[in-house]
Amino acid sequence: MFATLFRPSLDRAMRAVRIDSLEDQDRAFSWEDAEPVRPLPRKPFSFITALIREKFLGRLTLMVLAVVLGQTIEAFEPYALKAVVDALTAAADGKPIEGLGLTGWFLVLLGIWFGGIGMYRVYQVIDIYTSPSIRALAQKRMFAWLMGHSPTYFQDNFAGKLGQKIKQGANAILGIIEILMFDVIRVLVLLLVSLGLLWTASPFFSAILGVWMLAYVGVSAWLARHCFHLSEAMSDAVSSSSGRIVDAITNADLVRGFARTAFERSFLGHWINEERFRSRRLRWFLVLMRLFQMASIILLLAALIWLAIGRTLAGQMTVGEFTLVFTLAFQISSTVWHLSDRLLNFFEELGTLSEALEVISAPHEIVDAPGAKPLAVRDGGIEVKGLHFAFPDGTKVFQGLDLSIRPGEKVGLVGRSGAGKSTLVKLLRRQYEPQGGQILVDGQDIAFVTLESLNAAIAEVPQQPGVFHRSVGDNIAYGRQDAPQEMVEQAARQAHAHDFILRRPTAYGTIVGEQGIKLSGGERQRVAIARALLKDAKVLVLDEATSALDSESEHLIQEALWTLMEGRTVIAIAHRLSTITGMDRILYLEGGQVVEQGTHSQLLALGGRYAALWHRQSGGFLAAAE
Repeated sequence: MFATLFRPSLDRAMRAVRIDSLEDQDRAFSWEDAEPVRPLPRKPFSFITALIREKFLGRLTLMVLAVVLGQTIEAFEPYALKAVVDALTAAADGKPIEGLGLTGWFLVLLGIWFGGIGMYRVYQVIDIYTSPSIRALAQKRMFAWLMGHSPTYFQDNFAGKLGQKIKQGANAILGIIEILMFDVIRVLVLLLVSLGLLWTASPFFSAILGVWMLAYVGVSAWLARHCFHLSEAMSDAVSSSSGRIVDAITNADLVRGFARTAFERSFLGHWINEERFRSRRLRWFLVLMRLFQMASIILLLAALIWLAIGRTLAGQMTVGEFTLVFTLAFQISSTVWHLSDRLLNFFEELGTLSEALEVISAPHEIVDAPGAKPLAVRDGGIEVKGLHFAFPDGTKVFQGLDLSIRPGEKVGLVGRSGAGKSTLVKLLRRQYEPQGGQILVDGQDIAFVTLESLNAAIAEVPQQPGVFHRSVGDNIAYGRQDAPQEMVEQAARQAHAHDFILRRPTAYGTIVGEQGIKLSGGERQRVAIARALLKDAKVLVLDEATSALDSESEHLIQEALWTLMEGRTVIAIAHRLSTITGMDRILYLEGGQVVEQGTHSQLLALGGRYAALWHRQSGGFLAAAE
């Protein structure tokens, strides 16, 4: 009955998920995971507050109440001990025992022990259904924002580092919340109750505790600021070294192929040494903080107990009141000392979360324009008007490019490396933003349509196809996730991938490995082509779509691609000119401008740059060998 909660696009994933219990529902794909991306706060406490307000305010309030009640009950333990000692003293002196009596106060003491323990167990039970959910929501929010960054952002950051930031940041949130809600609140409640109890024994002792509290908190806050910066630097060093480890592992074959294992060890050693240096600085500072905290606690203990002994010997305090002061002093010292240790963890976690948000929550480089509407593709016509684009380093690519591609026209782009072929495709998909000019699809300026709809309208088969570490069937179905298995297999047949898939023991359920490592280059390319076939978009981009195939496979794929091209606008980037000879028009780009255009035969008859390139490819190698 829960199936209606999920979109049709999740049907494929749901086939493997059985929803019978609350835990199963938590594991299942949920509709909320497809909600619009929300802005990600850049400050740690702003992010934590946003998460709590969204779903967890009620549960966290109950957890705080449980801690307050538990610590309040425990804080009265010294008072109950005082009453027991006073009752014992009265009994020893043969005086009448006032109040609840010895048995009564013992039962009160027993109730305090069980009451405090009970409240903390309530806290833990509520936390079972809170902390894992907070961590999951934090990861979802950070991942959603991360995926909205432009290709340039991902080129500038290690993939392993970004993934680690999401995990580290989410785990840090739990540590921060637990310390604030459990440890800090416990100490605050204990100190407030202790002030009140000490006031009953002696206002003088209460004043000493109050002054100590102010001094301790003030100095600790001053030290905390420096500790936070050191923790942030430490987190950054850990992420950097981790990212480089992942980078080396990902390219293990390259390292072996060039016999550069020793070099990589030395290169990585620099970053690990930097991590060690920053860790050492942080640890030295933590030692100094602990020294201050220990000295402060010992001085408090010494002052309270020494003064209590003097007043007791002078007859100004009863033995029970001395017990109250003595027990409170040790209770306060042990709790504050525990908090001191936890505060060190707190600033480490805060530094980790801050550094993670600093990297992930950076503003998106390319965003939807205000009031952007979905792209409505009817025919697939493309028009480029006065396009200007230069890379951030100043390298100019297009300076006033004009280009028109008719609906259903098949256009090939050729030219030397750096001519702007791939850049033009990236601009079409708004992976880069131009500095001037327009690109229109069916008369709609792509700068004013939603990015999601623009990418949905374009199918692309790149030269290096991306493949998920999932089953081959899921990789093909990524082009249309609500497609039935029959359509997936039909697309695979058209891409001539069906036969090699069936040769695997688990057929379409075969896990292809990271980056499709278990598939050959040609097999990965055919999976990508099948995925594009299944997407069935009106605009098709082919970036050397047959470059990784052998001659026989290339012939079969070309047949499938021509079938796919029918009725669609096609832009094909090619370095091997033989793959685009049948295009309606071929554009030769040079210096960001179209210097030649026409059909294959027209360009050969022109005898220009295209013809020269064609002759080099078709006969140049043979001539050089003669």
